[in-house]
Amino acid sequence: MLTVPQVMARLQLGRSTVYDLLRTRQLASITLGRARRIPAHALADFIRTRLDQEAA
Repeated sequence: MLTVPQVMARLQLGRSTVYDLLRTRQLASITLGRARRIPAHALADFIRTRLDQEAA
């Protein structure tokens, strides 16, 4: 499980961009209490989907 700052660092994106991806459900996440967590496989799926879109 990754935190938003960890995803920001891995994708080299800003906080608002990551939260936009979460809000639009392009990047899957779960909420544990008040904490948002992104499963590692969800990040890998997001990257794979974006690469497939770029290749098409």
